[in-house]
Amino acid sequence: MQSFDAIVIGGSYAGLSAAMQLARARRQVCVVDAGRPRNRFASASHGFFGQDGAEPAAMIARARRQLLAYPTVTFIEGTASAARRDGARFVVSLESGRELAAARLVLADGVEDELPDLPGLAERWGASVLHCPYCHGYEFGGRRLGVLHSVPGSLHQALLISDWGPTTYFLNGAEMPGADDVRKLNARGIRLEPEPVVALEGNAPALAGVRLARGRCIALDALFIAPATRPRPLASQLGCEFDEGPTGPYIRTDDVGLTSVPGVYAAGDAALAANATLACAAGVMAGAAAHQSLVFADLA
Repeated sequence: MQSFDAIVIGGSYAGLSAAMQLARARRQVCVVDAGRPRNRFASASHGFFGQDGAEPAAMIARARRQLLAYPTVTFIEGTASAARRDGARFVVSLESGRELAAARLVLADGVEDELPDLPGLAERWGASVLHCPYCHGYEFGGRRLGVLHSVPGSLHQALLISDWGPTTYFLNGAEMPGADDVRKLNARGIRLEPEPVVALEGNAPALAGVRLARGRCIALDALFIAPATRPRPLASQLGCEFDEGPTGPYIRTDDVGLTSVPGVYAAGDAALAANATLACAAGVMAGAAAHQSLVFADLA
């Protein structure tokens, strides 16, 4: 079984940033990546320092090449299916049957988005069905926008989205908001539509509008949603504790990314850093903290 100082699960923004800190500390680090970053559906990444408008896949590929220039780095394309503690180390099992061991783990394997089951939605995800206005709102500025109620925080999202353009808040059959929330929607000029949405229409990946249960079609150029998210299984296998976030559970960490399990760190979407810039910063913090824990463990 091949052993490392640290194994990083996930090779996107957070994982590569964490691995870079360990590589520059001349530690043996292995990155295991399944090749399915959360933002793989988006054609451009916006709001990222020095990279505004860059293609996410190209950004990741460039960062991987830079990381692999360090001689202590191993990169494995594959899926980590299980992880466990084995004495003073951790053992990670891959779907291929291979096992790896390390003194430290960094979980940067993200979350799974649970998209609403609406005809026409999945094929527009990341193009005209969007999540983050700071990532994609500018490109739709002044156009016809919608927000689909999907989680308790959707009303907050609608109030925010209206800064980018005229907005309709689709309750999608959910309960009517209270009087104070209706007041806020009116103050922001947001149209409230209680009828359920049954389909998205237009030539995908573009959006022309949404069709309602009674047959009406509301013209739209972009629809924002906050999909429920599901953590990947490794953290719970290791015994990490979770907190409840706005769209689902996320791994509880301290200020440097340490989880409730000593020796296990988490960064990125899995730990609620759901933005490329924040994910990179969290990865840097977790990677540096993992390295420092190795140094000072040797002195204890």
